[in-house]
Amino acid sequence: MATAKKAPAKKAAKKAAPAKKAAPAKKVVAKKAPAKKAAPAKKAPAKKAAPAKKAPAKKAAPAKKAPAKKAAAKKRTPNAAFMKPLTPSAALAAVIGHHAVPRTEVVSKLWTYIKKHGLQDKVNKRNINADDKLKAVFGKGQVTMFELAGLIGKHLS
Repeated sequence: MATAKKAPAKKAAKKAAPAKKAAPAKKVVAKKAPAKKAAPAKKAPAKKAAPAKKAPAKKAAPAKKAPAKKAAAKKRTPNAAFMKPLTPSAALAAVIGHHAVPRTEVVSKLWTYIKKHGLQDKVNKRNINADDKLKAVFGKGQVTMFELAGLIGKHLS
């Protein structure tokens, strides 16, 4: 049992030791901060040499940025699946017209119809209150704008 009493005492000593080590570390940091303030005054001649090194680096950086802009421009090409003209069902054609149009254009025409007829909910603008034509498309009286694309997909072929 004597050994059992000594073991907790050692653990307590170990726990206390890191706490003491942490406090001097803070003091060391405090001492280093004034040293950093004094260092720039001594390094003034070194700063004159540093801009000469930075100038070539700046010239190289724009060269790297130019290909990045070209890569971003390549990403903006439209997806062929979105641009493919699709034929709307009879219910959807009553709202947007009978012509075959891309999926993106269907959503745009639907929003034009919704805003023209004031079907957006007054309190919660994310909701769309369906009239008789839209009920045939949506299948319910009110939908959120996030459901819109999914519900339209069923009416395109």
